[in-house]
Amino acid sequence: MAMSKSNPLNNAIFQDASKARAWLESLIWAGGRACGYCGTLEASSPVKGREGYYQCKACRKQFTVQVGTVFERSHIPLNKWLQAAFILAASKKGMSAHQMSRMLGITYKSTWFMCHRLREAMKAGNLPPMGGEGMVVEADETYFGELPAHKQPVRSNPKANRPKHGPTFKRAIVTLVERGGQARSFYAETAKVEKVAAIVRENVAKETRLHTDTSSVYKNVGKDFAAHETVNHGEKEYGRGDVTTNTIEGFFSIFKRGMKGVYQHCDERHLHRYLAEFDFRYNNRTALGVDDSERATNMLKGISGKRLTYRRINEREA
Repeated sequence: MAMSKSNPLNNAIFQDASKARAWLESLIWAGGRACGYCGTLEASSPVKGREGYYQCKACRKQFTVQVGTVFERSHIPLNKWLQAAFILAASKKGMSAHQMSRMLGITYKSTWFMCHRLREAMKAGNLPPMGGEGMVVEADETYFGELPAHKQPVRSNPKANRPKHGPTFKRAIVTLVERGGQARSFYAETAKVEKVAAIVRENVAKETRLHTDTSSVYKNVGKDFAAHETVNHGEKEYGRGDVTTNTIEGFFSIFKRGMKGVYQHCDERHLHRYLAEFDFRYNNRTALGVDDSERATNMLKGISGKRLTYRRINEREA
């Protein structure tokens, strides 16, 4: 995505829907034009009089580059979609749907849905374990937002009019960060030992050095790795040689500034998508040699096979 350095959004693909469609086709169909319905490669021809439409010779259906992606059945011009993708990818702490709506000139409801579809595109698929021999993975948990009433612990005196303080009433987020590499975040509800241990075991290679604080949730699972080294924050210890959790604390700092300062409110059913957004930007950060343009392109490579409907996004998850 070659862009003007003074103002990347002046690029033609952001201003013209036809140019945006041609650019997206070159990205999504780099390995050949595939039917969005049956997946057949290079077995279609352009539909006369319908720009961007192709007739599949296998299933006989007409399709566009949007079929089978998060853009499917959207009436918003593709150049607006590309603008939204670039803005969301380039904003370190996120971009509110209200602000995006004003910038794109479309309704707030449509913009909100667009942003969630783009977050869906940011979600990573099945990934190999993090770390490895001689490598360090930091693990920690943080808390953001209040748990729904039906998931909160039962009080011994339910009539007591006390504020709901403490982690037992908040949503727990567990994050793993490979030192100098990538991050993975998970919504763990109340950060029970079994759940956190399962996340760590499934996502970190056994040959890894695991760095955590002195939280008891990592005590037993830490024995499964080459080394489990801790720092005692209670004693104001934040680093001992290369043993630290400062990397993951930096990740949480960006996440919380974005969630509190930009997004402000996040329903529990959407939290996993916001986590995917912050993971994606961290994993495609400038320090790893990824600029804003490449970050947006990497996001758009993930639009295929992730259909997201308005009904589904508003369903209450169990």
